[in-house]
Amino acid sequence: MNTRKTLVSLAAMATLFSAAACAAPEKEKDTTTESGVDSATATSAEDFGGLDELVKAAQDEGELNVIALPPDWANYAEVISTFEDKYDIKVNSDQPDAASQDEINAANDLKGTDRAPDVFDLGQSVALANTDMFAPYQVETFDEIPDEFKDADGTWVNDYGGYMSIGYDSSVVPDVTSLADLMKPEFKGKVALNGDPTQAGAAFSGVMMAAIADGGSADDIAPGVDFFAELKKAGNFLTVDPDSTTIEQGTTPVVIDWDYLGAAAAANVDTWKTVVPEEAVVAGYYFQAINADAPHPAAARLWQEFLYSDEGQNLWLKGGARPVRGDAMAEAGTIDADLWGALPEVAGTPVIPTDEQTTKAGEYLATNWSKAIR
Repeated sequence: MNTRKTLVSLAAMATLFSAAACAAPEKEKDTTTESGVDSATATSAEDFGGLDELVKAAQDEGELNVIALPPDWANYAEVISTFEDKYDIKVNSDQPDAASQDEINAANDLKGTDRAPDVFDLGQSVALANTDMFAPYQVETFDEIPDEFKDADGTWVNDYGGYMSIGYDSSVVPDVTSLADLMKPEFKGKVALNGDPTQAGAAFSGVMMAAIADGGSADDIAPGVDFFAELKKAGNFLTVDPDSTTIEQGTTPVVIDWDYLGAAAAANVDTWKTVVPEEAVVAGYYFQAINADAPHPAAARLWQEFLYSDEGQNLWLKGGARPVRGDAMAEAGTIDADLWGALPEVAGTPVIPTDEQTTKAGEYLATNWSKAIR
Protein backbone atom coordinates (compact mmCIF):
# COMPACT_ATOMS: atom_id res chain seq x y z
CA MET A 1 0.00 0.00 0.00
CA ASN A 2 1.08 3.52 -0.70
CA THR A 3 -0.64 6.65 0.48
CA ARG A 4 -0.51 9.03 -2.45
CA LYS A 5 -0.62 12.13 -0.41
CA THR A 6 2.72 12.82 1.21
CA LEU A 7 3.61 16.46 0.68
CA VAL A 8 6.78 17.17 -1.23
CA SER A 9 9.54 18.11 1.18
CA LEU A 10 10.54 21.75 1.43
CA ALA A 11 13.96 20.89 0.07
CA ALA A 12 12.49 19.11 -2.91
CA MET A 13 10.14 21.99 -3.59
CA ALA A 14 12.98 24.48 -3.34
CA THR A 15 14.91 22.50 -5.91
CA LEU A 16 11.87 22.34 -8.15
CA PHE A 17 11.21 26.07 -7.93
CA SER A 18 14.86 26.84 -8.61
CA ALA A 19 14.97 24.64 -11.66
CA ALA A 20 11.75 26.12 -12.98
CA ALA A 21 12.95 29.65 -12.35
CA CYS A 22 16.39 29.22 -13.90
CA ALA A 23 15.40 27.23 -16.95
CA ALA A 24 14.85 29.21 -20.12
CA PRO A 25 11.25 29.03 -21.35
CA GLU A 26 10.86 26.44 -24.05
CA LYS A 27 9.39 27.36 -27.41
CA GLU A 28 5.70 26.70 -27.78
CA LYS A 29 5.32 23.31 -29.37
CA ASP A 30 3.47 22.64 -32.59
CA THR A 31 0.83 20.14 -31.50
CA THR A 32 -0.51 19.57 -35.03
CA THR A 33 -0.24 16.00 -36.30
CA GLU A 34 0.87 15.01 -39.80
CA SER A 35 -2.78 14.71 -40.75
CA GLY A 36 -3.45 18.30 -39.69
CA VAL A 37 -5.15 17.65 -36.32
CA ASP A 38 -4.31 19.87 -33.34
CA SER A 39 -3.86 17.31 -30.59
CA ALA A 40 -4.12 19.98 -27.90
CA THR A 41 -7.69 20.88 -28.83
CA ALA A 42 -9.04 17.47 -29.88
CA THR A 43 -12.15 16.54 -27.89
CA SER A 44 -12.49 12.93 -29.07
CA ALA A 45 -10.67 10.23 -31.00
CA GLU A 46 -12.89 11.09 -33.96
CA ASP A 47 -11.06 14.41 -34.25
CA PHE A 48 -7.94 12.41 -35.12
CA GLY A 49 -9.83 10.25 -37.61
CA GLY A 50 -10.33 7.39 -35.18
CA LEU A 51 -8.50 5.58 -32.39
CA ASP A 52 -5.83 4.14 -34.71
CA GLU A 53 -4.83 7.64 -35.81
CA LEU A 54 -4.77 8.80 -32.18
CA VAL A 55 -2.41 5.92 -31.41
CA LYS A 56 -0.09 7.03 -34.21
CA ALA A 57 -0.11 10.63 -32.99
CA ALA A 58 0.65 9.52 -29.42
CA GLN A 59 3.45 7.23 -30.58
CA ASP A 60 4.98 10.11 -32.52
CA GLU A 61 5.18 12.00 -29.21
CA GLY A 62 6.63 8.89 -27.60
CA GLU A 63 6.19 9.87 -23.95
CA LEU A 64 3.56 10.55 -21.29
CA ASN A 65 4.08 12.42 -18.01
CA VAL A 66 2.03 11.26 -15.02
CA ILE A 67 2.22 12.43 -11.43
CA ALA A 68 1.10 11.23 -7.99
CA LEU A 69 0.43 7.62 -9.04
CA PRO A 70 1.92 5.23 -6.45
CA PRO A 71 2.60 1.77 -7.92
CA ASP A 72 0.48 0.04 -5.28
CA TRP A 73 -2.44 2.49 -5.42
CA ALA A 74 -5.33 0.83 -7.29
CA ASN A 75 -2.83 -1.31 -9.22
CA TYR A 76 -1.21 1.65 -10.98
CA ALA A 77 2.08 -0.22 -11.47
CA GLU A 78 0.37 -2.67 -13.80
CA VAL A 79 -1.78 0.03 -15.39
CA ILE A 80 1.33 1.98 -16.35
CA SER A 81 3.39 -0.99 -17.53
CA THR A 82 0.49 -2.34 -19.59
CA PHE A 83 0.04 1.02 -21.31
CA GLU A 84 3.77 1.23 -22.06
CA ASP A 85 3.89 -2.29 -23.51
CA LYS A 86 0.67 -1.92 -25.47
CA TYR A 87 1.56 1.34 -27.19
CA ASP A 88 5.36 1.50 -26.95
CA ILE A 89 5.12 4.85 -25.16
CA LYS A 90 7.39 5.69 -22.23
CA VAL A 91 5.58 6.78 -19.08
CA ASN A 92 7.48 9.23 -16.88
CA SER A 93 6.05 8.86 -13.38
CA ASP A 94 6.92 11.83 -11.15
CA GLN A 95 6.40 12.28 -7.39
CA PRO A 96 4.37 9.07 -6.90
CA ASP A 97 3.64 9.90 -3.26
CA ALA A 98 2.43 13.45 -3.90
CA ALA A 99 -0.96 14.88 -2.94
CA SER A 100 -3.62 16.11 -5.34
CA GLN A 101 -2.69 19.73 -4.70
CA ASP A 102 0.94 18.91 -5.54
CA GLU A 103 -0.23 17.84 -9.00
CA ILE A 104 -1.76 21.25 -9.63
CA ASN A 105 1.29 23.01 -8.20
CA ALA A 106 3.59 21.04 -10.50
CA ALA A 107 1.47 21.86 -13.54
CA ASN A 108 1.69 25.56 -12.73
CA ASP A 109 5.39 25.53 -11.88
CA LEU A 110 6.38 23.51 -14.95
CA LYS A 111 3.98 25.07 -17.44
CA GLY A 112 5.54 25.40 -20.87
CA THR A 113 8.17 22.71 -20.30
CA ASP A 114 8.39 19.10 -21.41
CA ARG A 115 8.29 18.04 -17.74
CA ALA A 116 4.78 19.28 -16.95
CA PRO A 117 2.21 16.59 -16.13
CA ASP A 118 0.07 15.54 -19.08
CA VAL A 119 -2.77 14.18 -16.98
CA PHE A 120 -4.18 14.44 -13.48
CA ASP A 121 -5.74 11.96 -11.03
CA LEU A 122 -7.24 14.17 -8.32
CA GLY A 123 -9.37 14.17 -5.21
CA GLN A 124 -12.75 15.84 -5.63
CA SER A 125 -12.14 19.11 -3.81
CA VAL A 126 -8.86 19.86 -5.62
CA ALA A 127 -10.30 18.83 -8.99
CA LEU A 128 -13.35 21.07 -8.72
CA ALA A 129 -11.23 24.05 -7.70
CA ASN A 130 -9.07 23.78 -10.82
CA THR A 131 -11.33 22.90 -13.74
CA ASP A 132 -10.00 25.85 -15.75
CA MET A 133 -6.74 23.89 -16.12
CA PHE A 134 -8.40 20.89 -17.78
CA ALA A 135 -8.95 20.10 -21.47
CA PRO A 136 -12.37 18.65 -22.36
CA TYR A 137 -12.19 15.20 -23.92
CA GLN A 138 -14.74 12.42 -24.38
CA VAL A 139 -13.39 8.89 -24.55
CA GLU A 140 -15.03 6.31 -26.80
CA THR A 141 -16.83 4.74 -23.80
CA PHE A 142 -18.05 8.13 -22.52
CA ASP A 143 -21.75 7.26 -22.91
CA GLU A 144 -21.33 4.26 -20.58
CA ILE A 145 -20.23 6.48 -17.69
CA PRO A 146 -23.19 7.61 -15.54
CA ASP A 147 -23.96 11.33 -15.85
CA GLU A 148 -23.36 11.96 -12.15
CA PHE A 149 -19.77 10.77 -12.53
CA LYS A 150 -18.65 13.09 -15.31
CA ASP A 151 -18.72 16.63 -16.60
CA ALA A 152 -21.00 16.87 -19.62
CA ASP A 153 -18.20 17.77 -22.03
CA GLY A 154 -15.56 15.53 -20.44
CA THR A 155 -13.60 18.28 -18.71
CA TRP A 156 -13.32 15.80 -15.84
CA VAL A 157 -14.50 12.22 -15.42
CA ASN A 158 -14.57 10.05 -12.33
CA ASP A 159 -12.30 7.06 -12.79
CA TYR A 160 -12.36 4.62 -9.85
CA GLY A 161 -13.76 4.69 -6.36
CA GLY A 162 -14.22 2.94 -3.08
CA TYR A 163 -15.42 3.33 0.49
CA MET A 164 -13.71 5.07 3.36
CA SER A 165 -12.62 2.51 5.91
CA ILE A 166 -10.61 1.73 9.02
CA GLY A 167 -7.73 -0.64 8.45
CA TYR A 168 -6.03 -2.18 11.45
CA ASP A 169 -3.55 -4.82 12.56
CA SER A 170 -5.69 -7.27 14.51
CA SER A 171 -2.61 -8.63 16.27
CA VAL A 172 -1.98 -5.20 17.84
CA VAL A 173 -5.43 -3.72 18.58
CA PRO A 174 -8.90 -5.12 19.32
CA ASP A 175 -11.38 -5.59 16.49
CA VAL A 176 -12.88 -2.34 15.23
CA THR A 177 -16.58 -1.99 14.45
CA SER A 178 -17.07 1.79 14.63
CA LEU A 179 -15.27 5.13 14.74
CA ALA A 180 -16.05 5.35 18.46
CA ASP A 181 -13.78 2.35 19.12
CA LEU A 182 -10.79 4.48 18.16
CA MET A 183 -11.25 6.59 21.30
CA LYS A 184 -10.54 3.62 23.57
CA PRO A 185 -7.28 3.44 25.59
CA GLU A 186 -6.15 0.41 23.59
CA PHE A 187 -5.68 2.71 20.59
CA LYS A 188 -3.38 5.20 22.28
CA GLY A 189 -0.76 6.43 19.81
CA LYS A 190 -1.98 4.07 17.09
CA VAL A 191 -4.46 5.86 14.76
CA ALA A 192 -3.26 7.53 11.55
CA LEU A 193 -5.14 9.44 8.85
CA ASN A 194 -4.03 9.19 5.23
CA GLY A 195 -2.78 12.74 4.75
CA ASP A 196 -3.87 16.32 5.29
CA PRO A 197 -7.61 16.70 4.55
CA THR A 198 -7.07 20.18 3.12
CA GLN A 199 -4.92 18.69 0.35
CA ALA A 200 -5.59 14.95 0.05
CA GLY A 201 -8.81 13.31 -1.06
CA ALA A 202 -8.45 10.24 1.17
CA ALA A 203 -7.96 12.33 4.31
CA PHE A 204 -10.84 14.63 3.35
CA SER A 205 -13.16 11.63 3.12
CA GLY A 206 -11.82 10.27 6.40
CA VAL A 207 -12.88 13.45 8.19
CA MET A 208 -16.23 13.32 6.38
CA MET A 209 -16.72 9.75 7.62
CA ALA A 210 -16.01 10.86 11.18
CA ALA A 211 -18.45 13.75 10.80
CA ILE A 212 -21.30 11.50 9.69
CA ALA A 213 -20.54 9.02 12.49
CA ASP A 214 -20.72 11.85 15.05
CA GLY A 215 -24.03 13.40 13.99
CA GLY A 216 -22.80 15.56 11.13
CA SER A 217 -23.57 15.18 7.47
CA ALA A 218 -22.21 15.90 4.02
CA ASP A 219 -23.40 19.45 4.67
CA ASP A 220 -21.70 19.65 8.09
CA ILE A 221 -18.13 18.34 8.37
CA ALA A 222 -17.47 20.18 11.66
CA PRO A 223 -18.17 17.14 13.89
CA GLY A 224 -15.48 15.27 11.96
CA VAL A 225 -12.90 17.93 12.77
CA ASP A 226 -14.04 17.80 16.40
CA PHE A 227 -13.65 14.01 16.40
CA PHE A 228 -10.01 14.20 15.36
CA ALA A 229 -9.35 17.00 17.85
CA GLU A 230 -10.67 14.72 20.62
CA LEU A 231 -8.73 11.78 19.23
CA LYS A 232 -5.55 13.82 19.44
CA LYS A 233 -6.43 15.06 22.93
CA ALA A 234 -6.84 11.44 24.03
CA GLY A 235 -3.36 10.70 22.68
CA ASN A 236 -4.68 8.24 20.11
CA PHE A 237 -4.10 10.27 16.93
CA LEU A 238 -0.72 9.80 15.29
CA THR A 239 0.80 12.68 13.36
CA VAL A 240 2.51 10.22 11.04
CA ASP A 241 1.79 9.85 7.33
CA PRO A 242 0.96 6.16 6.87
CA ASP A 243 2.37 4.14 4.00
CA SER A 244 3.23 0.52 3.27
CA THR A 245 6.46 0.79 5.26
CA THR A 246 4.85 2.24 8.40
CA ILE A 247 2.17 -0.44 8.26
CA GLU A 248 4.58 -3.32 7.79
CA GLN A 249 6.89 -2.00 10.55
CA GLY A 250 3.96 -1.52 12.93
CA THR A 251 4.40 2.25 13.23
CA THR A 252 0.80 2.88 12.12
CA PRO A 253 -1.27 -0.09 13.28
CA VAL A 254 -4.56 1.71 12.53
CA VAL A 255 -5.09 3.66 9.30
CA ILE A 256 -8.15 5.56 8.10
CA ASP A 257 -8.10 5.21 4.32
CA TRP A 258 -9.90 3.84 1.25
CA ASP A 259 -10.96 0.21 1.45
CA TYR A 260 -8.99 -0.79 -1.64
CA LEU A 261 -5.78 0.43 0.02
CA GLY A 262 -6.66 -1.66 3.06
CA ALA A 263 -6.86 -4.66 0.77
CA ALA A 264 -3.39 -3.82 -0.55
CA ALA A 265 -2.02 -3.64 3.01
CA ALA A 266 -3.45 -7.08 3.78
CA ALA A 267 -1.32 -8.55 1.01
CA ASN A 268 1.80 -7.83 3.09
CA VAL A 269 0.43 -7.99 6.64
CA ASP A 270 -1.49 -11.22 7.26
CA THR A 271 -3.25 -9.85 10.35
CA TRP A 272 -4.48 -6.65 8.65
CA LYS A 273 -8.26 -6.20 8.58
CA THR A 274 -10.42 -3.54 6.97
CA VAL A 275 -13.87 -2.41 8.06
CA VAL A 276 -16.33 0.09 6.57
CA PRO A 277 -18.30 1.43 9.57
CA GLU A 278 -22.03 0.87 9.06
CA GLU A 279 -22.87 4.15 10.77
CA ALA A 280 -20.81 6.17 8.30
CA VAL A 281 -20.58 4.73 4.80
CA VAL A 282 -18.76 7.31 2.69
CA ALA A 283 -18.10 6.55 -0.96
CA GLY A 284 -15.92 8.54 -3.27
CA TYR A 285 -14.39 8.60 -6.72
CA TYR A 286 -11.22 10.22 -7.94
CA PHE A 287 -11.25 12.63 -10.88
CA GLN A 288 -9.36 12.07 -14.11
CA ALA A 289 -8.48 15.03 -16.34
CA ILE A 290 -6.12 16.14 -19.10
CA ASN A 291 -3.82 19.08 -18.50
CA ALA A 292 -4.86 21.79 -20.96
CA ASP A 293 -1.15 22.61 -21.33
CA ALA A 294 -0.02 19.00 -21.66
CA PRO A 295 3.36 18.71 -23.39
CA HIS A 296 2.20 15.40 -24.93
CA PRO A 297 -1.48 16.09 -25.72
CA ALA A 298 -2.06 13.07 -27.99
CA ALA A 299 -0.50 10.67 -25.47
CA ALA A 300 -2.62 12.25 -22.74
CA ARG A 301 -5.78 11.53 -24.74
CA LEU A 302 -4.69 7.98 -25.54
CA TRP A 303 -4.04 7.43 -21.81
CA GLN A 304 -7.65 8.40 -21.12
CA GLU A 305 -8.91 6.03 -23.80
CA PHE A 306 -6.90 3.24 -22.22
CA LEU A 307 -8.06 3.95 -18.67
CA TYR A 308 -11.73 3.90 -19.65
CA SER A 309 -11.43 0.84 -21.89
CA ASP A 310 -12.49 -2.58 -20.58
CA GLU A 311 -8.82 -3.43 -20.15
CA GLY A 312 -7.99 -0.35 -18.11
CA GLN A 313 -11.10 -0.60 -15.95
CA ASN A 314 -10.38 -4.24 -15.16
CA LEU A 315 -6.83 -3.35 -14.13
CA TRP A 316 -8.18 -0.92 -11.53
CA LEU A 317 -10.61 -3.59 -10.39
CA LYS A 318 -7.64 -5.94 -9.97
CA GLY A 319 -6.30 -3.41 -7.46
CA GLY A 320 -9.51 -3.62 -5.40
CA ALA A 321 -10.94 -0.32 -6.66
CA ARG A 322 -14.41 0.01 -8.17
CA PRO A 323 -14.13 1.16 -11.81
CA VAL A 324 -16.64 3.81 -12.85
CA ARG A 325 -17.85 1.68 -15.79
CA GLY A 326 -18.21 -1.38 -13.57
CA ASP A 327 -22.01 -1.73 -13.78
CA ALA A 328 -22.08 -1.23 -17.55
CA MET A 329 -19.28 -3.75 -18.01
CA ALA A 330 -21.01 -6.25 -15.74
CA GLU A 331 -24.15 -5.94 -17.84
CA ALA A 332 -22.16 -6.35 -21.04
CA GLY A 333 -20.19 -9.29 -19.67
CA THR A 334 -16.80 -7.57 -20.07
CA ILE A 335 -16.00 -7.17 -16.36
CA ASP A 336 -13.69 -9.65 -14.62
CA ALA A 337 -16.52 -11.52 -12.92
CA ASP A 338 -14.35 -13.16 -10.25
CA LEU A 339 -12.80 -9.86 -9.15
CA TRP A 340 -16.14 -8.02 -9.38
CA GLY A 341 -17.81 -10.64 -7.21
CA ALA A 342 -14.97 -10.60 -4.69
CA LEU A 343 -15.38 -6.92 -3.77
CA PRO A 344 -16.37 -6.64 -0.10
CA GLU A 345 -20.03 -6.07 0.63
CA VAL A 346 -20.90 -2.82 2.33
CA ALA A 347 -23.89 -2.40 4.65
CA GLY A 348 -25.68 0.93 5.05
CA THR A 349 -26.59 3.75 2.70
CA PRO A 350 -23.54 5.28 1.01
CA VAL A 351 -22.99 9.02 1.26
CA ILE A 352 -21.36 10.62 -1.79
CA PRO A 353 -20.86 14.36 -1.20
CA THR A 354 -21.97 16.58 -4.03
CA ASP A 355 -19.69 19.10 -5.67
CA GLU A 356 -21.27 21.90 -3.64
CA GLN A 357 -20.97 19.97 -0.36
CA THR A 358 -17.34 19.18 -1.10
CA THR A 359 -16.54 22.81 -1.78
CA LYS A 360 -18.24 23.93 1.43
CA ALA A 361 -16.50 21.24 3.50
CA GLY A 362 -13.16 22.12 1.95
CA GLU A 363 -13.58 25.76 2.96
CA TYR A 364 -14.37 24.73 6.55
CA LEU A 365 -11.32 22.46 6.69
CA ALA A 366 -9.04 25.16 5.31
CA THR A 367 -10.06 27.44 8.19
CA ASN A 368 -10.34 24.94 11.05
CA TRP A 369 -8.31 21.77 10.53
CA SER A 370 -4.84 22.97 11.52
CA LYS A 371 -6.20 24.75 14.60
CA ALA A 372 -8.05 21.64 15.72
CA ILE A 373 -5.17 19.17 15.56
CA ARG A 374 -2.16 21.36 16.47
